[in-house]
Amino acid sequence: MHQAIWDTMITGLSTSTIIVMSSHHWLPGWIGLELNTLSLPMIMKSGHPRSTEATTKYFLVQATAAALVLFTTTMNAWTTGQWYMTAPLTPMTTTAISLAIMMKLGLAPMHAWYPEVLQGSTITTALIISTWQKIAPLTLLYLMNDQLPTKILLLIGLLSALLGGWTGLNQTQTRKIMALSSIAHMGWLLVAMALNPNLALMIFMLYLMMTTAMFLTLNTTTMKTLTDLGTTWTQSPTLTALAVLTLFSLGGLPPLTGFLPKWLTLEELCNIKLMPFATMLALASLPSLYFYIRMTYLTMLTIPPTTTTMEHKWRFNNRITSLLPTSTTLAALLLPMTPILLLS
Repeated sequence: MHQAIWDTMITGLSTSTIIVMSSHHWLPGWIGLELNTLSLPMIMKSGHPRSTEATTKYFLVQATAAALVLFTTTMNAWTTGQWYMTAPLTPMTTTAISLAIMMKLGLAPMHAWYPEVLQGSTITTALIISTWQKIAPLTLLYLMNDQLPTKILLLIGLLSALLGGWTGLNQTQTRKIMALSSIAHMGWLLVAMALNPNLALMIFMLYLMMTTAMFLTLNTTTMKTLTDLGTTWTQSPTLTALAVLTLFSLGGLPPLTGFLPKWLTLEELCNIKLMPFATMLALASLPSLYFYIRMTYLTMLTIPPTTTTMEHKWRFNNRITSLLPTSTTLAALLLPMTPILLLS
């Protein structure tokens, strides 16, 4: 792909997200979502049939969700005469828009497309889909926060945390594992959105840090399957040790950054006397923690068979970006900020 075409797509991608974030009218918001979908050629950059299949799946899901948003907002404008996002919405409109946004985010039970699209993409494109592409839909949820159906958000959040962990137990592809990890984290974020939108914003920022750190590590060490994890010590021992810390942080183990969002979310649930729901949500994170620990075990404590006859990837030059050390550090060392957040 020519560099000018690539720069144009990146510019359109960033501009469309900014349009959604700065609009208070449903029509510009929908236009921003549609422009956001036009980043499709980024997925099929490699030209592989799997990437073409992933592009088709991504387009169908995103176009369906955007069409549902346009239809429901038009019907709401017909009923109430208002196009503004902050104006009162009918209950049916609020529920339909929420479900459409959750489809765009890849939340359960509308999540089946998400791991397949990430598996058919390059690791860099998968990083963009897992991080930047979630900003625009979450912005709409944030703007609608006062009118969101709380029970639906809590139910889908718990279901996403459960299915994201269970489905990841039998996966061997790192991109699919990261996709299911993203679904589980989005479930926690959705629960926080129903309780406290400011907490949800902080959880999303932490999710961006941890996911970016893990994807950049996978891209630098070219770890595409679980079999590749055992060969990374020879390639870069320091980076592999940091990758293990990032995996533990994604699993939510203290004293790492990933424990912070789970701690604060469970505290909010306990403050409003939702102890059974908090218990189920905490138990739902255990399968996710299991496959993170499995990846850590394969990285640190195993040696792949017939190492001498396989292709030595560590002889290739590493492409370590300047963002990798920063994101890895933030993904591991932000838990001491918790008292400041609680006091504020």
